[in-house]
Order: sequence, then C-alpha cells, then structure tokens
Amino acid sequence: MRKEYTTIREVVGPLVMVDGVDGVKYDELVEIVQADGSIRRGKVLEVNGDRALLQLFEGSQGLRISDARARFLGHSIELAVSPDMLGRVFDGMGRPKDGGPELIPVKRMNINGSPINPAARDYPSEFIQTGVSAIDGLNTLVRGQKLPVFSGSGLPHAQFAAQIARQARVRGTDDAFAVVFAAVGITFEEADFFISDFKATGAIDRTVTFVNLANDPAIERIATPRMAITAAEYLAYDLGMHVLVIITDITNYAEALREVSAARKEVPGRRGYPGYLYTDLATMYERAGRIKGNRGSITMIPILSMPEDDITHPIPDLTGYITEGQIILSRELNRKGVTPPVNVLPSLSRLKDKGIGRGKTREDHADTMNQLFAAYSRGKEAKELAVILGDAALSDTDKLYARFADAFEEEYVSQGYYTNRSIEETLDTGWKLLRILPRSELKRIRDEYLDKYYEDVQ
Repeated sequence: MRKEYTTIREVVGPLVMVDGVDGVKYDELVEIVQADGSIRRGKVLEVNGDRALLQLFEGSQGLRISDARARFLGHSIELAVSPDMLGRVFDGMGRPKDGGPELIPVKRMNINGSPINPAARDYPSEFIQTGVSAIDGLNTLVRGQKLPVFSGSGLPHAQFAAQIARQARVRGTDDAFAVVFAAVGITFEEADFFISDFKATGAIDRTVTFVNLANDPAIERIATPRMAITAAEYLAYDLGMHVLVIITDITNYAEALREVSAARKEVPGRRGYPGYLYTDLATMYERAGRIKGNRGSITMIPILSMPEDDITHPIPDLTGYITEGQIILSRELNRKGVTPPVNVLPSLSRLKDKGIGRGKTREDHADTMNQLFAAYSRGKEAKELAVILGDAALSDTDKLYARFADAFEEEYVSQGYYTNRSIEETLDTGWKLLRILPRSELKRIRDEYLDKYYEDVQ
C-alpha cells in the first residue's frame, strides 16, 4: 500500500529528510513527486522514530520541497525477471539499455535476496573450463566457487574479464550455461568495448549485461551488482542453468558505499570505508554457490583493481577472507607483454583439487600442476640469483630452470585474449615445457604419468 507525505523538511545533496512517517521500512523504494508531475526515485536509508532519511537515485538539483510529495511504495528495489533477459543489456537499475522492448516479467525479485543456508549448500566439485591456461591448469575454477581477480589501475582486467565471459563453459554436461556480466562505475568506452566484444563473438546470446557508468549516481552503483546476482539466481534456481557472474569493478562499488556512508555521517573504518564493508561484501559474495537438489548453480568472479597495487587494502583484504582464493594480475608481466599477465605463484584457488583429476580433467592434472608450480618458482629464484651474481654463479641445472621460467611465461601464461585452450591443450603445453628439465628433476610426478606423457610429448 502506497503512503504519501508532504512533510519533506530538508535536502542535503542526494539526501532527503521526511518527518511524520509511519510504517516505513529500511530500503523501501520512494518517489518524490513534484508539482509539475515529474518524479525522482530513491530509497530509505534510515528510519528513526517518525523520521525517514532518503537517498535519491538522481541528484536533488532543482527540487522544490515546499510543494513536493514523498510517496513510499511499500517494497524494496525489485528486478523484473524473464527467460528473455538473455542477450539483453540493462542499465544499473535493470532498465533496458539496448533499445529493445521492456521485458514482460515472469515475476519480480527483491534484489537484496538472501544468503544460501549453509546446510543447503552443495559442495563445489565440477570443473569450469575458462580456456585460460593460468586458471584451468594451475588455479582451477569449479562450479559454485567465488574466485576474485585482483588487478591494478591500468592493467588489462577488462580484456581478461571479456575473455572469461566469452570462453567459460562447464564440460561434460548438456545443461544450459549463461553469463551475467555487471559493469560497475566504468567509462562509456569500457562499456562499449564489452558490449561490442560480446556481440562480435556471439557471446551476447547467452549473456545478461548490466552497465552502470561512472557518471551514474553512486546509489545506483550499489544496486548494480545485486541486480546481476538476482538475475543469476533466477536463471540458476528457477531455470536450472549454470551461471557465471562477473562483476567489474568491485573497487568502484566500495567507493560508492564509502560516499553514501560519508553523506550519512557514519563513523568511518579503515581508509574511510564504512565499518560494515566486510558484512556488505559478504551479503553479495555468499549468494553464489550450489543448492542441494537443484541442478543450477552460481559461480562468481568479482574483479577489483587494488588501489596503489596494495593487496592489504581493505577491499582486496576483505574480499580474500570471504572468497575461495584469488587470481592476481602482475604489472611486471604486463610490461613484459605477457597476455593475460596472471601471476601464478601468489594466485590461489582453494577448491582447485576438487575439480580436477580422472573423469573431470585428466589423471595427470594434479601432479603436473604441482610440478609446474615448483619448477617455475625455482626458475624465478635462479633468475634473481643470476641478476645479483651473474650467470656464472648458476649451475647447469639452475640454467635449465631459468630457461623453463622464461618459456613458461611466454608459452603457458601468455596466450593472448582470443586463444581458447581446452584443458587437454593446457596440460599438453605443460608437458612440453617440463621436457626442458631432465626426468630426474620431475620428482612431483608419478612414474606412471612420466612413462605415459613425458616421453610422448615432442
């Protein structure tokens, strides 16, 4: 039931104070109706007794409070959902942005949703092939996992995100696979890049895209990731699809949260971010996963650019606590021309051992993964030693490891943004590189796999 009040008392920036309200709820949608009939939308940020603090989605410039009315709609922000969402582009509030018709909704869903009951969660165990060797071979993504990408300002996380969105698929199943892509606080050029890329490669047909531009209101930026996750929940749990949610850039989301928190004069936490940043991020991330008895699933790849490349910054720090690992992009590798510049040594997928092996990828996957990590790490150490003491200080074996490290970056990690490798191609590339080293050095691989693969790969 809609309630209207003419008791708007104060406007400060995007914040509006309404007195004498009754039965108004936190997060409820509100319309400010002006004398000329124009409407500005917002939501309830805070209720204190009979006073409600509202945040407008648009600015308050030109708003006359003397003859304006506040109309409370009785519900939170909702997203109209339908199977026809696939292939469409929406703005940050779920309105069509591609020139197509309005959706005829099957139902409307509250974008705040609810986290999955831990007792109802099913354990992630199915391999998702992204076509990117640095992920598939070494930091494997499994269905229902939350695996963030930690990037930095100026690094090519946009191209990396588009590549994963284009190439990702679940092997060994005929169930439908969809991608929900949310662009948060990006420039028009970036938005145009994503949409053009999806259209050019045909990925748009299985993608639902939400675009919030940098000049859109901060409050909309807070809603956009939740719009995307709500769309994913409908596709996964109502239509039984495997859904990959990619959100870029979480840093822009957190900045918007800080802006709103400052406007409300809340006590700031670390670096000025609100003290509830951890809880707020968790309410989004924890909506990903699998539910027992439901064949659908939501896998999430949030992408964030670390301010000043600082991994201890609150946004990557808290994200790392909530999610199951991280993929880290390297500025050094990017300068070398490695594409994508994934730094595999500090990257981690905590569930990688659950989605690999016989029947999922290949029986030699775990052993070769461990051996590649060990050999690359030793090769990096050998190269650092050579920088300090010169090549003469290296043994013949150390020189082989240094050569392996260079070849690993050039052939395994660097594959370009339009090369889609199957897991077999990734594993075979790993074996090809391991042949640089003598068999006696491959101590982490069982003899049966060495007999089968080491000698065969030329």
